[in-house]
Amino acid sequence: MAYTELIKNFSRIRDYMRDFYIYGFKSRDDFTQKSPRSYDDERRRIESWFGDYMRFRQSAAGKTVFLSVDSRLCRHNPLYQAWKTKSFTDGDITLHFILLDLLTLADTPLSVHEITERTDAYLSAFTNPRLFDESTVRNKLREYVSEGILTAEKRGKTLYYKRAADTACYDTDVLDFFSEVSPCGVIGSFLLDLAGPKGIPRRDCFAFKHHYITNAMDSEIVCRLLFAMQEKRSVALEITGRDGNRRTAGCVIPLRIMISVQGGRQYLMAYTPGSGRIRSFRTDRILSVTPGEVSDRFDALREKLDGMRPHMWGVSTQSRSGRRTESVTFTVRYAADEQYIHHRLERERRCGTVEQIDGCTSRFSAEVYDVSELIPWIRTFLCRITEIHFSNAAVEAQFKQDIRAMYRLYGLEGGDAI
Repeated sequence: MAYTELIKNFSRIRDYMRDFYIYGFKSRDDFTQKSPRSYDDERRRIESWFGDYMRFRQSAAGKTVFLSVDSRLCRHNPLYQAWKTKSFTDGDITLHFILLDLLTLADTPLSVHEITERTDAYLSAFTNPRLFDESTVRNKLREYVSEGILTAEKRGKTLYYKRAADTACYDTDVLDFFSEVSPCGVIGSFLLDLAGPKGIPRRDCFAFKHHYITNAMDSEIVCRLLFAMQEKRSVALEITGRDGNRRTAGCVIPLRIMISVQGGRQYLMAYTPGSGRIRSFRTDRILSVTPGEVSDRFDALREKLDGMRPHMWGVSTQSRSGRRTESVTFTVRYAADEQYIHHRLERERRCGTVEQIDGCTSRFSAEVYDVSELIPWIRTFLCRITEIHFSNAAVEAQFKQDIRAMYRLYGLEGGDAI
């Protein structure tokens, strides 16, 4: 079977890009879902999109191919290109241009029957033309109405179709920023492609020190979740676990999308009726979203989540110790010319509080659902911490045990005093 560019299922492309090119660094021998020929087809397709960013590494395990993107040189998310390759059959592309041409030239809206007749006349000049039956034309018109390309109005029992009115595009600087920092930023990227005169290079206004580009692969999932939240609907989720196996998470009520400011990872905060609590789901582990019924509890549950946020450092909504909340307090000491330490605490404190005890000492305090979420951040102050206390004794013991292990690793004295 010849290699083809047609894509029927983007979820397969999403899995492949994530597991092989971004997170996994897997080799050809690790591809076990289908035949090696399938691997070669997928590799060629992805290389046609990201050829300038492809790199490879040769090891004893074999050749691994991966993407390498330098955000200092690449101002726009290259992964959006995967969304700009769409599957069209010959009939799709033929009917697309005929319908838009006919409806642009028509003075008044047309019915399905009128459009079908004009389509036949449109193709009559060709030898052995391809003809379309009325049901095929109707299905394509419905699709374009749902996409916003066409509009439909009912007269009696008959629907009449016309081109949708053109809308003003946002300023390109706004689209430039939106496309790189917002969920579903691929929409802004599509609009940027249409903005401005063709062939003239677009001005790049923004550069990013931390450019989180991998969220582009979750755009369809996030878009479906946002639509469900807008309509206050429940959804059925299919997710993948840490073992890679698919499983159903059941029916949940999506409440918010939260994005980590440290790593850019996106989470869905949703109410799960089975457990009776609000929990988080990583969007990169959500495989499918199926809309359900409108929920009369949506507003109350979102209000409940908003009430919980003053005690959420990350996305955890439940204490591991069994208490309602846990607390942490630590004190840092710094030199007189290192006031940036205090400023950093103020800037990164989130739901915590910072108190400046004297010119060289500051204290941070927080009461959160899961104090273990703060550990990676607290570790960045290790050389300056003079005192630390956790209400969760297990977390405090583990934290101090890790410090003692580090002392031993570097052959330092004083670890036993911690």
